[in-house]
Amino acid sequence: MAKASSAVLRNGSLSLWWYGLAVLVVVLDQYSKGLAQSALEYGRPVEVFSWFNLTLQYNTGAAFSFLSDAGGWQRYFFSIVAVGISLGLVAWLYVMPREQKLLAVSLALVLGGALGNVWDRLVLGHVVDFISVHYAGRYFPAFNLADSAITLGAACMIMDSLFSREGGNGARQEVESK
Repeated sequence: MAKASSAVLRNGSLSLWWYGLAVLVVVLDQYSKGLAQSALEYGRPVEVFSWFNLTLQYNTGAAFSFLSDAGGWQRYFFSIVAVGISLGLVAWLYVMPREQKLLAVSLALVLGGALGNVWDRLVLGHVVDFISVHYAGRYFPAFNLADSAITLGAACMIMDSLFSREGGNGARQEVESK
């Protein structure tokens, strides 16, 4: 019995498209944060809808202001973690199978969001947040476009793992021919 080729085509240089998406996320994130800093007064909400405000805030911690009052070391810790994860995502996008497009989009969104926030941490010492949603006096922690990209990327990763034909691994089955 001879076995047919089961070679999986990897992204390789085609991963530049996914890196481009990540760069687009970083550019849009930084542009929106610049607009927020120039147009908004710190801590003063500007109502857009009854449930949505633009409110400039600075976050020295991680998600939901975790460790925001830890004394400054968290800036470098979270930056190192984000850079490490970003390097892993760059490598993953390069070697992943080409047909895993939803996963590639997911990883590119997470990569762009992570880089957008790490830029803030390293350059400003804090992450700029300005999107505030609330209902009945209850406020969700303020966030930005980078956070939104990370969240959307994570949701797409979950969808990919639940609904992909290959069960999330992308590997092609070897076909035996007789």
